[in-house]
Amino acid sequence: MPEEVTDTRPSRTWIAPLISTVVTLPLALFTLVFGALSSMACDYCEEAEAHRFGTSFDSAWTVLTVGLVLALITLVASWALSRRRPPAGLALAMLAPSVVSFAWLAFMVLVDWP
Repeated sequence: MPEEVTDTRPSRTWIAPLISTVVTLPLALFTLVFGALSSMACDYCEEAEAHRFGTSFDSAWTVLTVGLVLALITLVASWALSRRRPPAGLALAMLAPSVVSFAWLAFMVLVDWP
């Protein structure tokens, strides 16, 4: 009688990364577009106010782009770990949209809005 091979891994480990991808990518795109368009917030400011805004915007833009890259890395890692280590893949899948939200929040706080 042949032995039955039992697979002890969860069979639906791809669901969490899929939901995370569906949430994270549009959220990241919206955040990136909002950040890029917000550079025009101080088009008609006085020179001193425009300089303050420009300086703060440059550093905030760097924080935003690094945060979005980290969210993408987290998302890819959730897909990679979903088969090997499902709890880690699930944790990273839940973390990816949070990283985008944190990057957006940091951007909003760092910019010296007019």
